[in-house]
Amino acid sequence: LDGIITVVDAKHILPHLNEKKPDGVENEAVEQLAFADRVLLNKVDLVKDEKELEKVEKSIKAINATAPIFKCTNSVVHPKHLINIGSFD
Repeated sequence: LDGIITVVDAKHILPHLNEKKPDGVENEAVEQLAFADRVLLNKVDLVKDEKELEKVEKSIKAINATAPIFKCTNSVVHPKHLINIGSFD
């Protein structure tokens, strides 16, 4: 295991991040982002409003300020961003 990569749907993530869970139940979307070493912000082409995309990025950074965010469409990102992360070295 080299690192944790989380793929985020840019258009639909905010309702999941803001979803209220019953006591004792964790918000899975928040948990996945919190543990990520890299974040693929996917489907950015579907978010037509730049301010909305900025809001998504800000929400992700509020959960995990250290994980780099790579904007992409169809999950296309250069492999160099995904390998040799070394999070567990």
